[in-house]
Amino acid sequence: MEWNAPVNSRKEERILLVSFSLPEHAKENSDGGFLFLISKRGKGNIIMQIRAYRSSDLPEMIRIWNEVVEEGIAFPQEDCLDERTGAEFFESQTYSAVAEGDDGRIYGLYILHPNNIGRCGHIANASYAVSSERRGLHIGEKLVSDCLIQAKVHGFGVMQFNAVVESNLHARHLYERLGFVQLGTIPKGFRMKDGHYENICPYYHEL
Repeated sequence: MEWNAPVNSRKEERILLVSFSLPEHAKENSDGGFLFLISKRGKGNIIMQIRAYRSSDLPEMIRIWNEVVEEGIAFPQEDCLDERTGAEFFESQTYSAVAEGDDGRIYGLYILHPNNIGRCGHIANASYAVSSERRGLHIGEKLVSDCLIQAKVHGFGVMQFNAVVESNLHARHLYERLGFVQLGTIPKGFRMKDGHYENICPYYHEL
């Protein structure tokens, strides 16, 4: 994984389609994703690439996804993935991507798919998960930024998040920093793991 990897000229059209700025310290890689230089606290810089997932990534993707499900404070899903359901789940998405470090490990992932069908099929939805071992490195920001690009590439016109938990201030501040607009608040729209209900905040971003 080279930080000075040349830009794939075949992807230039994709870059021109994007109506917002690329993330800072991002260079395109040959997989159609991006390389990011990120700072690892107290341990210098590391290079991370975001790329389309491969079947060999599935064990780590399932592990990371299940971490967030089991925490019970962000994803609406309650059932964890196994080897079979995980493979089917990530394959069924419009696009699934991973954040891979220069140590070859998977740091996080996202999934991209339609939020609705038919006349609303141009609206996308996505979910993001970062390994508990790699949080605090702004990997989520890189995942969301890449996802917005891929949503545009795959023909979507709007990105919509349906159920951002109101108390998830880190995620909300990130989305707002990247240009998302809050649509309002749905009272008691999310049942937390301990059984109490919290408000949810839908967000959208025109692509």
